Amino acid sequence: MSAAAPTLAAEPGWPEDAVEVGIVVDAWGLKGWIKVKPFASDPQALFSSRRWFLKPSEKTGVVRPATVVKPLPPLLQITQVKEHGEVVVALAQEVPDRDAAEALRGARVFIGRSSFPTVGVDEFYWIDLIGLNVVNRQGEQLGTVAGLIDTGPHSVLRVAPEGVVDEAGEKLIPFVAAYIDDVSLEQRLITVDWGLDF
Repeated sequence: MSAAAPTLAAEPGWPEDAVEVGIVVDAWGLKGWIKVKPFASDPQALFSSRRWFLKPSEKTGVVRPATVVKPLPPLLQITQVKEHGEVVVALAQEVPDRDAAEALRGARVFIGRSSFPTVGVDEFYWIDLIGLNVVNRQGEQLGTVAGLIDTGPHSVLRVAPEGVVDEAGEKLIPFVAAYIDDVSLEQRLITVDWGLDF
């Protein structure tokens, strides 16, 4: 499973563990439904919480209509939510009609990490893997997880060695049992079968 951006600093009324999970791309229908593009291939986090927190867009390419002058509501209380193709559509108490839904276009959607569904054994949310230290079987430090890539069949860890500031110097390690020996969220450590020279 995956989740998008790292946790933001807490604001009044916001959960301290807020994680960005999607973006409002448009209105849907006439009754105030909003259309949300989830950042995860499995959008279950959007179904797990009825409290969605909003922030204005940042370089998303999706902008609010120029006629909108009201600020974004900081919180949406979701009454209905369902999948619709590659997006999720939702109805919120604070969004009475299509005009109000269109006014949310471009809003970034956050949910408290503690509201995410529980994952199974050997399943992890991407957000929980980012920042973990990666060592090989010999105990050699390979770096920290800078992000993940979804290749379809499996995910790939982007491991940045210390001092590397661009993607060109990262190691790409498939997140599959053949290479991943152990993931310890408690120790913030991933042990891999991977050489320093790979």
